Amino acid sequence: MSSTTDKIKGAANEAMGKAKQGVGAAVGSEKLKAEGAMQEAKGDMQKAAGNAKEAVKKVIDNA
Repeated sequence: MSSTTDKIKGAANEAMGKAKQGVGAAVGSEKLKAEGAMQEAKGDMQKAAGNAKEAVKKVIDNA
């Protein structure tokens, strides 16, 4: 996967995770809130992976 793809998927997972947490809080579902937190964390990791790939590519391109 490219760095851009990782960043896009990460942002989507992060947004969906936040939405799940909000819905879970609204309806009183601890399970949904936990699922949302996990999905948001997954999104954060995907975005970080995309940033790392981009940084490595820049280093290689400048070498």
